[in-house]
Amino acid sequence: MSHFTTVQTKIHDIVCLKLALKDLGFQFTEATAEAKCYVRGYQRQKTEADMVIHASKTYDVGVKVGAKGVQFVSDWWGVEATRGLTEKEFVQQVTQRYSYHKVKQELQKKGFTLALEETKEDKSIHIKVRRF
Repeated sequence: MSHFTTVQTKIHDIVCLKLALKDLGFQFTEATAEAKCYVRGYQRQKTEADMVIHASKTYDVGVKVGAKGVQFVSDWWGVEATRGLTEKEFVQQVTQRYSYHKVKQELQKKGFTLALEETKEDKSIHIKVRRF
C-alpha cells in the first residue's frame, strides 16, 4: 500500500524553485538522462520524480514537473515525523520563497532594482523597488 500523496502547486519556474529550496536549506538532486531520481517513503517504498528534495535521512519530497505546474509528492507523515515539518508548512514555506524569487526576477526584467527589503515578525516580506 502506497503512502505517497501528491500536492499540486502553481509553481512553474524551476530556477526560482531551486533558489527557494536553497534559501530554506534543502538539498536536492535532479534527474538526468543517465540517472533517475526516486523519492523515499514508508518502508523503503519509492516513486520516481524529476527532482528529489532531501527532507530527512529517510524521507524525501519529490518534484514532478507537468503542464499544470509542479507537483510535490511525498510520504508526508514520514517527513513530519522525521523533520517536524507538515505538508502544509512545507508547501507554504517553499511557495513564499518561490514567490519572492519570482517577483524579484520579473522586476529585474522590467528594469527595477531592489531598494529595500524587510521581513516582518509575521514572516511577510516587504520590498521596495526603484527604476531610474
